[in-house]
Amino acid sequence: MEAGRASALVALLLLAGCGDGGDDALLHGYVDADYVLAGAEASGRLTALSVRRGDPVAADAPLFTLDDRDETAALAQARAELAQAKASLQDLRTGKRPEEIRVLDAQLADAEASLTVAQKSYDRNRDLSTRAVVAIATLDQAKADLDSAAARVQVARENRAVANLPARPDQIAAAEQQVEALAAAVTAAETKLARRSQRAASAGQIEDVFYQIGEIVPAGQAVVSLLPDGARKILFFVPEPARATVRPGQRVALSCDSCADGLAATVSSIATNAEFTPPVIYSKESRAKLVYRVEARPEGEAQKLDPGQPVDVRLPAGEK
Repeated sequence: MEAGRASALVALLLLAGCGDGGDDALLHGYVDADYVLAGAEASGRLTALSVRRGDPVAADAPLFTLDDRDETAALAQARAELAQAKASLQDLRTGKRPEEIRVLDAQLADAEASLTVAQKSYDRNRDLSTRAVVAIATLDQAKADLDSAAARVQVARENRAVANLPARPDQIAAAEQQVEALAAAVTAAETKLARRSQRAASAGQIEDVFYQIGEIVPAGQAVVSLLPDGARKILFFVPEPARATVRPGQRVALSCDSCADGLAATVSSIATNAEFTPPVIYSKESRAKLVYRVEARPEGEAQKLDPGQPVDVRLPAGEK
């Protein structure tokens, strides 16, 4: 609809320009703007709308929010899984828990006590064996008991030493990769949640609001239209014979109904392709004329002109 109105306005302005034979340097145009359409990347129900049509907004001001319950739950789950993976990695790096180490210390103490008893039993039976008081078989059994007790002590000591060591390097590396993957999942979940709310990309004014709270917003559809500060521009059309007299950076004078004097703009771009004047309302002679679309950035008070407002553009004297 806005495109149709703009086309009709262009046609009327060009018609007015063709009917003005008194001043070749007087051109006709209108105020336009580069709007920012803030929309939804994924579909959802609109749950919050922070602006209304015509509201001024600051940069990064909240605009709207879509239903984010699923994204909030997904983020909580991702964070819990990451915390669990970090705890597992820490366990692998630090070895056994203090409670487990105390159990191993107790086992080592018990093994050492058994070894002391076995050593005394062996010594006693050896002395008795030299005096033929006990059988050789009894001494052999005492020696076997001593060796067994010594082996248990050695095992207990090694288990206690291993308890202070971290896990194998390959286990730690795998756990680190798991933590990295889950951290990336948290970042992705945070991004999805953040995208359910939109903020103003720059300071400006809300031009239009397309959805209301409770309505379903399809993916890719704009919810609000923002007119940023400094986004206004003047559009006018230069006849082909005067094309060479207009250049980027050139200042042009502006005037409009009930506007203050001294308005100006600076030419920012000139179309490289010419356009035919609309054939539906022009004579054959008019249809043969070519025009070039020119954009100019308004200065000072001209920046307050409303989009769609017709303006007259005067080229500098001598540049007709």
